[in-house]
Amino acid sequence: MGRSAEEGRHESGGSVASPVVSDRIWTVPNLLSMLRLLGVPLFLWLILVPQADWWALLVLAFAGISDWLDGKIARAWNQTSRLGTVLDPLADRLYIFAALLGLVIRGIIPWWLMGILVLRDVLILGALPLLRHFGYGPLPVNFAGKAATLCLLYSFPLLFIAGYASIIGDVARIMGWAFALWGTALYWWAGLLYAVQGLRLIDQTRRDERADQTGIHAGSPDSDTVRGHSADRPDPAAEGDR
Repeated sequence: MGRSAEEGRHESGGSVASPVVSDRIWTVPNLLSMLRLLGVPLFLWLILVPQADWWALLVLAFAGISDWLDGKIARAWNQTSRLGTVLDPLADRLYIFAALLGLVIRGIIPWWLMGILVLRDVLILGALPLLRHFGYGPLPVNFAGKAATLCLLYSFPLLFIAGYASIIGDVARIMGWAFALWGTALYWWAGLLYAVQGLRLIDQTRRDERADQTGIHAGSPDSDTVRGHSADRPDPAAEGDR
């Protein structure tokens, strides 16, 4: 079983307390996240089939509000859960992917922008098995990642509005592309921060394992419990937006 990056920092001598993470499923934040996930296919259908952009933007607005609300409720009511740490970022990425796909098919943004953003997520997902191998779960969402997601989610409605020929459409196009480019840059910057953090955790684990092995060979009685490398290590519970 793995451990979270928060637990790795505690084992390395950190003093920051991590929130209590439960195995509960039916919590208010989780229900909000589930509703957000159900809205993804509805959002994609609205922008591709009837091209009801204003209704699609209402669905996107609900997703943004519920994303903010479930994090607030989880912290205020102590309802942070393992399922929530998976559902919350998953919903964000699915909305980003759905909006990108809709914008590309409608010819509003080029394919290369979608490719750049999707490639970053593919690399992050590809690194998860390596982290699992060293006993770590998904890394906690960092500030750059949250800012990138916010910029991208702001850009999509503006880019949809930019498709209408008017002064408002021209202003929306400028602002939408500004948010999209800043969001893309921050998205990759957050990915680099994840890579650095992951490499540090892996290096720390390797050094601790070498220290444990040295203690075993030296006949130290406490070598097996120096860092708690046992078969019952806690499950991963990375802290995301909650």
